Amino acid sequence: MATRLLYLTRHAEQDLSELNGSTAEEPDTGLSERGRQQATLLGERLRGRRFAAVHHGPLRRAAQTAALIATSLPDAPVYETELAGDHLPHDTDPTDLPPAYATFLAQFSAAQRVDGPQVTAAAVRRFAGPVTGATAGDEPVRELVVTHTFLIGWLVRHALDAPEQRWLGLNSHNAGLTVIRYSPSGPPNLIAVNDVAHLPAELRGTGLPPDYLV
Repeated sequence: MATRLLYLTRHAEQDLSELNGSTAEEPDTGLSERGRQQATLLGERLRGRRFAAVHHGPLRRAAQTAALIATSLPDAPVYETELAGDHLPHDTDPTDLPPAYATFLAQFSAAQRVDGPQVTAAAVRRFAGPVTGATAGDEPVRELVVTHTFLIGWLVRHALDAPEQRWLGLNSHNAGLTVIRYSPSGPPNLIAVNDVAHLPAELRGTGLPPDYLV
C-alpha cells in the first residue's frame, strides 16, 4: 500500500442570483463570478502537483469548480461521482444537542436519513485510507475531491476518530483546502483544514456566516 494525500475542497461560491426570487432550498445553480475566481486561484495553487484524479459531485457548482481547477492540472482525469455529492452523512440524534442543531437536523426526510449515511460510508471506503495496489516506496497518491461541507466535515471527524456527532460544526469555506494524509504505517494525519491562503481577503469567508472570516 502507498500513502494517499486526500485533498478536499468545498465547491466555490454559487450564483444565487440565478434564483430570481425563488425560495428553493437546494438550488442547483452554477458559480458566481467570485466563485469562478476562487476556483481558478485554487487551481493555480495546486499547479505543479501530480494528481491521480479529480473527483466532483454531480451538482453544477461542484462540476464547474472542478472544471476550473482542472485547467491547472491538465494531466489529471476528472470524474463525476455521487460519492462526492451533497448528502446527510449521519443520522445524528438531536437529543442533548443545542436547539439550533436539532432544528437543522429536522429538515431532513426519512429517506435522506437512510440514503445519505450509506453513500457517505461508501465515500469513506473509497477515499479514506492508504492506496491499495501500490507499494510503500511509491510517491504519495494525490486525489482531489470537490464536494460539499458535509462530506468534508465527516472525513475530518473520521480522520480524528471523533464522536460521530462532531461532523456538525465542521464547516468549510468556499474553495477552502483541507488535506488528510493516510499512511500505511499509522493513523491519518490532518495536514490542513479550511486553508484559504490562495484567496485574497475579498474572496475569503464566503458560504459561511460573517464571523467565520478571521
